[in-house]
Amino acid sequence: MKKYFWKIGLVFAPIIMFLGCGDLGKVDQGRAIQFDKAKWTVTIVRDKKADPQNPDYSYLPPMTYALPTDPKEMGPEPKVGLRMKLDTKNNQIIIFDPTGQNFKTINYTLIDQKEKIAKDDPLVFDKAKDQPKLFPVVDREKKTITIYSKRQRILTTFTVPEEYFGLPEYTWDSGDEVRVYYKEEGQARRFMNITKTDIFKK
Repeated sequence: MKKYFWKIGLVFAPIIMFLGCGDLGKVDQGRAIQFDKAKWTVTIVRDKKADPQNPDYSYLPPMTYALPTDPKEMGPEPKVGLRMKLDTKNNQIIIFDPTGQNFKTINYTLIDQKEKIAKDDPLVFDKAKDQPKLFPVVDREKKTITIYSKRQRILTTFTVPEEYFGLPEYTWDSGDEVRVYYKEEGQARRFMNITKTDIFKK
């Protein structure tokens, strides 16, 4: 029961806590861009908003947290990705550039786009294996990239300038949304992987 309420609290705790709550500690939230299993740290680009349907991953610099060593305070390990925003209106994708430690906007040429694609749609879900299909799909021969945004419910295939096909595949993926509770700067006391956590599961 205690674990259940900790999940509920983290999901619905106002992001204003990020600004400070004294001895009660603080909550930080963002998208995972790096996970160092050896050092047991996670690096995130923080979300400026508290709107789950319209996040704003633009708070720089990225923040690195040492993760809890107590398994009871640690959620599922995060999947990382560098995609911060998929702008289908302007045919642009915004990524975090680790080299420059800043954002980069890449214009793409649309090849195909399907909207209102639910997470269990056969286009993105393998019913035979009972698991989601893996995205992004980078085809370096055809020079195409296919990504699925579960939040936007969009499956899109596009191409980008040749220079970008040398980037690792996780460049085009979105990292897990994570939340940390901390008192000391950079030291997470609790870690929650929002993307991979079912708060209603007992």
